[in-house]
Amino acid sequence: MVRRLREAASALMGVDGVRLLGLLLALVCCCLGFMVLSSEIVEQETQSFDETVVLALRRSDNPAVPIGPPWLRKAALDVTALGGVTVLTLVMVAVCGFLALVRRFRSLLLVLGSTVGGALLNSALKALFARPRPTVVPHLAEVDAPSFPSGHAMLSAIVYLTLGAMLAQLIERRWLKAYVLGVALMLTFLVGLTRVFLGVHYLTDVLGGWMAGLAWALFTTLLARALKRRSPALREEVRTGADMSHGSAPLGEERG
Repeated sequence: MVRRLREAASALMGVDGVRLLGLLLALVCCCLGFMVLSSEIVEQETQSFDETVVLALRRSDNPAVPIGPPWLRKAALDVTALGGVTVLTLVMVAVCGFLALVRRFRSLLLVLGSTVGGALLNSALKALFARPRPTVVPHLAEVDAPSFPSGHAMLSAIVYLTLGAMLAQLIERRWLKAYVLGVALMLTFLVGLTRVFLGVHYLTDVLGGWMAGLAWALFTTLLARALKRRSPALREEVRTGADMSHGSAPLGEERG
């Protein structure tokens, strides 16, 4: 028993252990943050702030017109579509199709389970809080579900961060890992901002979606780590995928 405790302690002191603790700490922070924010929303403590932010993004003489040049509204509609059900479904179908073609069936199930589970969780949270959409400005996009948490913000965080983390596992260079995860974070961030700009969400809806989505992505990442430890076949899938990515590097290019 003592030896096992020592082995566990030494494992936590290693690089992998530090990463695990970091993931757990981030997950706890996201969950606590979401709980605090949702409590404030239920008590309507954020309502005045939320309405002020939404109104600040519209012209004072005509709340139906957003601030900025005319092309900004069109760009916001294009970007917000990246977090919509249609685009995210197409992305997941393409990714799952690729994983099936290269016979990474366990990885396919992890990605699919993460996305479907996140979508169900978002629907459950929306039904639980049943927060009305903003009414202080006209909506610039069609919506039909409760407001909190933002589905676009939450699902884009789940899909893009999950795929970014999966792709980062196949890359050795740290700056490339940072680039991939940075792109995933940027997409999630921009999608969330467009929801407020279009007047279909309050800022706290988007913050809640980001926290819930990140928490779910972290949870599935921890679950995948645990499954890899218990499943040699899953570890082999990841290792083989990494070897394939390394083998595709140009000749003479230094790796590391």
